[in-house]
Amino acid sequence: MSKDKKNSNFRDNLEARSEEAKTVRKIVSIIIIALLLILLIGGISGYLYVKSALEPVDPESNEEVKVTIPIGSSSSQIASILEKNGVIKDALVFRFYIKFNNESNFQAGEYTFTTGMKLDEIIDSLKNGKIMAEPVHSITIPEGKTVEELAEIYAKELSFTKEDFLNKVNNRNFIEQLMEAYPSILSDDILNPEIRTPLEGYLFASTYEFYEKEPSVETVIYEMMKKTDTVVSKYLDEISENNFSVHEAVTFASVIEKEASTAKQRKKIAGVFYNRIEQGMKLQTDPTVLYALGKHKERVLYEDLEIESPYNTYYVEGLPIGPIGSYAESSLAAALNPENSDYLYFLHDGDGEIYYAENLEQHNKNKQEHMN
Repeated sequence: MSKDKKNSNFRDNLEARSEEAKTVRKIVSIIIIALLLILLIGGISGYLYVKSALEPVDPESNEEVKVTIPIGSSSSQIASILEKNGVIKDALVFRFYIKFNNESNFQAGEYTFTTGMKLDEIIDSLKNGKIMAEPVHSITIPEGKTVEELAEIYAKELSFTKEDFLNKVNNRNFIEQLMEAYPSILSDDILNPEIRTPLEGYLFASTYEFYEKEPSVETVIYEMMKKTDTVVSKYLDEISENNFSVHEAVTFASVIEKEASTAKQRKKIAGVFYNRIEQGMKLQTDPTVLYALGKHKERVLYEDLEIESPYNTYYVEGLPIGPIGSYAESSLAAALNPENSDYLYFLHDGDGEIYYAENLEQHNKNKQEHMN
């Protein structure tokens, strides 16, 4: 083969390879550009979708949507419920949003949202139990009431009976469920067979709002337990420092509640009880006698003091076996931080005044001056 022909073939091969390389580069370039466009479009679309999902379902609407968040619901379950009810646009985006913002501790309950609410407003409502509607029922439970008395209050306002309420608060299976839900507050002490009502003293006196027409007994009790947990949990360290169990602290608070009407009186009377215990005396407080009797009397008689009951502090040493009613937070605070004094006795006159004495002689003198 001639030299010219060889050179010609070589040039042809180079040109062919060059054309193939150009074609490959074009194809690769097209693929890369296509992929970049797909990623860009996908990224923009994803961004726009997430941005849209973070916005209210209908910013201009005040349409109300009633939503029930069951007790024990996880964040994923709550997100699904909100999406299903049209409160949010996308459950997955909502879950990522609350995780990114480290939001948690959502409250169970009956909520009324609107489709115009922002995610932060929804989250705030769920965290604080803020229900976006007027309550159907607003019921106040005064301090000092027993479980039986508050059962009567609820029965007058709600659809269940007093017996329904009392049956539920004495149901062993239900009590054990509550103990699992509130382990730092409820202990085995409330299961003592001599305890009259396991939840006595554990259903906090307060005003409760219900957003459904016929809330169940369980709903009412869980609301009250949630309030108790909120209040008592603040004092757990002090309770431990005083070498009390929660049951003892709550029991002590309920006794103080029955003997005083102001925070100042409660701290002073708590001090008297501490002094009696240190002196080896019995507490000897009449409200425990009345609770042991199971009925209200204007005046406790000497024969009443002899009732053999673990609640009667004329009969037992120290505290009664359990609480004798609900109490104000100031009574719990007084039980843990009493006022120091040398008083061992006190009595009430007919006008709400309390007179204190360091010894029995002074106490009897106070009786003569203020009780006759």
